[in-house]
Amino acid sequence: MSSLRSVPRSAWKALIAGQLGWMLDSMDFLLFTFALRAIQKEFSLDSATMGLLTSVALVAAAVGGIAFGRIADRIGRVSAMTLTMVIYSLATGGMATASSVWQLFFWRALVGIGMGGEWSCGSVLVAESWPAEHRAKAAGMMQSAWAVGALLAAALSALVLERFGWRVLFLIGVFPAILAYFIRRNVEEPEIWKRAKEVAAPTGWGEIFAPRFLRTTLVATMVAASTLVAYWGIFTWLPAYLATPVSQGGVGLSVTKSATWMIVVQLGAFAGYLSFGWIADRLGRRPAFTLFMICATLVIPAYAAAASHPSVLLLIGPLVGFFAHGYFSLFGALLSELFPTSLRATGQGFCYNAGRLAAAAAPFAIGFAADSVGLGVALTVNALFFTLAGALIWLLPETRGRELA
Repeated sequence: MSSLRSVPRSAWKALIAGQLGWMLDSMDFLLFTFALRAIQKEFSLDSATMGLLTSVALVAAAVGGIAFGRIADRIGRVSAMTLTMVIYSLATGGMATASSVWQLFFWRALVGIGMGGEWSCGSVLVAESWPAEHRAKAAGMMQSAWAVGALLAAALSALVLERFGWRVLFLIGVFPAILAYFIRRNVEEPEIWKRAKEVAAPTGWGEIFAPRFLRTTLVATMVAASTLVAYWGIFTWLPAYLATPVSQGGVGLSVTKSATWMIVVQLGAFAGYLSFGWIADRLGRRPAFTLFMICATLVIPAYAAAASHPSVLLLIGPLVGFFAHGYFSLFGALLSELFPTSLRATGQGFCYNAGRLAAAAAPFAIGFAADSVGLGVALTVNALFFTLAGALIWLLPETRGRELA
């Protein structure tokens, strides 16, 4: 296996573009979570409405991911990705102009469309630009940018929110639109896409459901759905679990301590994103993914069982972050290796984002179950979806080292 030094400069430029797009995507998307209370107070909204503002962005992200996967196959990965960056950044700025709840919903939905679309385009750009032996590593490096964007959103919120208000905070979110211009000028479309565009006739969106792709599309979607149900069910409720009183089945930490415990989890997640790619390029996509799924299934119940020992939670937290996040690097590599160039972004965008739609029910289901059996038990049961995903992955072919066609 050759070293990373042998990777061409064009591949590194594509990776940096993908990282910047995903990092700023994360920043813009998560600014809302930090400004949530300020927006709620200004518009006198109840918690249910604020929850719908979050949900509409997630559903829109799935729609954007599916749509822009198709668009990327038609107009190019770089062109489509820069368009999504313009959409989510201008929509974030548009949030600052909102004067009614319906305007908030409109701009938030546009942010979601851009957010979901960016991953579908950027992940394919990176996958097609990198050699097969290092493709999963590159996917992991791109995925890790989400954690950096989350930290950037937190830092900006700390500096701006109380001093200047939430509207100024969202205006800062326009910056990625400027960066998109420079990415469009300085990053080339992958050679494999340009060649396919010259020789292949355009294919319809429904081609991913043709007999030769149907099984792959359905199984890959089930893998993504099982994984995302586990992820969103757990990490939507994990902060609440930490802050819930012990008498109600939680950990009983203060808000400040809960934030500290979550930062520890995110540091583990950053390490997991980077590490998974190396493991997947060494062992194979299926063994690496299954390893992470098994460990995630085990570590979540251990975390829930340690509710009365916060110091133990602090030690287990990095493992929760590592194993229950790192596997996301799989999707950028594996899904790109399952579909031909003419359908790559379409297939990748559909499988992952159809899974995202299925996962939208997970936070509600966990909350409903928690009322009966407690939040810790509900989180433990939900972790079994990791096991299901680890089993389903074996219905897909092993693609380590596969050259893209």
